Amino acid sequence: MPGERTLRLQHGNRIETLCVLGTRIAADIYGAAPAGTVSFSVKHTEGVSVEVVCRGQEKIESAPGSGTRWPLEEGTILRFSMNRASTEVNDNKVRISFYTEGGQPINQAGVFLTGLGISLDVDADRDGVVEKNSPNKASWTWGPEGHGAILLVRCDKESAFTPPPDCDDKRVFNKEDLLDMSQMVLRIEGPQRLPRGYEIVLYIPISDADKVAVFHVQNPFFRQRYVHVLGRRKLYYIVQYTGGAAELDFFIEGLRFPDDTFCGLVSIHVSLLETLTEGVPRTPVFTDTVVFRVAPWIMTPNTLAPVNVFVCSLKDNYLFIKEIKNLVNKAGCELKVCFGYINRGDRWIQDEIEFGYTHAPHKSFPVVLDSPQDGGRKQFVVKELLGPDFGYMSREPLFEAVASLDSFGNLEVSPPVTVAGKEYPLGRILIGSSFPTSAGRRMTRMVRDFLYAQQVQAPVELYSDWLSMGHVDEFVTFVPTSDTKRFRMLMASPAACYRLFREKQKEGQGEATMFKGYSGTDTKRVTINKVLSSDILVQQNHYVQRCIDWNRDILKKELGLTEEDIIDLPALFKLDKQGKAVPYFPNMVTMIVLAKDLGIPKPFGPVLGGECCLERRTRSLLEPLGLRCRFLEDVASYHGRLGEFRCGTNVQRRPFAFPWWHVTP
Repeated sequence: MPGERTLRLQHGNRIETLCVLGTRIAADIYGAAPAGTVSFSVKHTEGVSVEVVCRGQEKIESAPGSGTRWPLEEGTILRFSMNRASTEVNDNKVRISFYTEGGQPINQAGVFLTGLGISLDVDADRDGVVEKNSPNKASWTWGPEGHGAILLVRCDKESAFTPPPDCDDKRVFNKEDLLDMSQMVLRIEGPQRLPRGYEIVLYIPISDADKVAVFHVQNPFFRQRYVHVLGRRKLYYIVQYTGGAAELDFFIEGLRFPDDTFCGLVSIHVSLLETLTEGVPRTPVFTDTVVFRVAPWIMTPNTLAPVNVFVCSLKDNYLFIKEIKNLVNKAGCELKVCFGYINRGDRWIQDEIEFGYTHAPHKSFPVVLDSPQDGGRKQFVVKELLGPDFGYMSREPLFEAVASLDSFGNLEVSPPVTVAGKEYPLGRILIGSSFPTSAGRRMTRMVRDFLYAQQVQAPVELYSDWLSMGHVDEFVTFVPTSDTKRFRMLMASPAACYRLFREKQKEGQGEATMFKGYSGTDTKRVTINKVLSSDILVQQNHYVQRCIDWNRDILKKELGLTEEDIIDLPALFKLDKQGKAVPYFPNMVTMIVLAKDLGIPKPFGPVLGGECCLERRTRSLLEPLGLRCRFLEDVASYHGRLGEFRCGTNVQRRPFAFPWWHVTP
């Protein structure tokens, strides 16, 4: 049903009003009739359509001067509308004549109408084109059949002269800025001037003022200017009426990603306002609304193709950088080195930032999320990454203490999965947390709430507080495969390691020595027999396996996995003085995944027949899947500092081809 507004008629008077195309005006005939009226007739000009509603039954008057009379009854309503815009003010009219019982005319009431077309339009069907007056523009729904316009947060930096991200700036410097924004068109059609007392106003709710910004193109044919008209402290903008048919272009940007206080939806309204008398407040005659959803920040799993690999350059890791460069070249991506003057001596680039992206029908670009952990790499992000079509944002809690679990080694995302019939086409975020008790370390609420608020990669919280660093990437990762499953989940497994060592012991290889070539500080001779005979180490790893199995069960349930989807990689841990687990030898699960090429920490396991048995077992598990294993030594520069080289590298990957708005949260 089209929009309808009430107009109060008065017999003996002529009323002038605007009629917005696509709406109807309803007038109470019974209340406007003079005393003694028993019937009435209606005449109107060609540009007006009229309906007479008597006691709930509609009778349509379509021809002026037809002479048809209707009995006047209580509740009789006259509805009229216009289907084309006026070329002059008051160029259409409706006249109602009232009659006595004998058929004599008593009086008349008249309405002079000016037809005005107003439509606030957006890309509601998400095809990259702004359609005219879409019926779905004022709502937003998810799914392949969904509708509703989409905004990007303009968190990149198109100009070298603006230090903050673009969304912090109230200016548009060039047309490249506009490419990040969503277009909105205000279409107006009517006479050369509006009747006195009317104006058109564009506005936003005060609750959306810090979430959206609107720019308007002025002087479109000579020295274009893009003026900030809505958002931040500007809540309304009076539209200049130009007369005739006009299309006014506006460009919209999001100022904030969704979070715990912002669901992601914003609305923009245009209203036609009427002033009856000077000094009396204006009243709305017509309002049109459009709704946008701010595009979420989306993480990329290991199964997506790598684009760039980032690593920090330090005095003690030049050999590792040489090795990683060879791996990167084989994978067909590019190595980006963060040098000392930028990294300030901090090597853990994985813990500082997480690469993701944001996406709308008209554009997509990468966005890096800066963790609450400030390890000195912020300058690298701002100086080296932030730029045209490369965004940046951070989440820094004001009142919560930052802990190791706030590092982004504690943030992973699975490949796409289906769980009990429900699809997660963008995967699910994995967050390390404490055991489900009141005590223990957790990721700060601000970051967790932000991740949940994105909605398209429903997070799963795991138990990682049993680890010294507390990161999920220390016991789980994912690798791509070419079979129907498309991936495997790899998990660190003390049980698998003990099983392998017992096999070798039974084969008479119990005196095989570990840590040959190991450059750590522990120089004691360690054999398979010694590892198996250490009751303390056995007990500690039994505890670790229980912790990993707890997470295994959660992951199987929340990712819809079976045992066939999981590969156990041999691993051993030991407990530190605080009772937290650290790797006994370099942890192979903390590998870097570059498509089919895997950079795996060299475990320095028992050497049998000239080959490390841990490496041999890992190859036998992964290479049949079409993966290529390359074992890299990182003991001196990473493992010796309670980390692995994955913590010292970071990978930017291609975005999903799947449009996030097709997800059904």
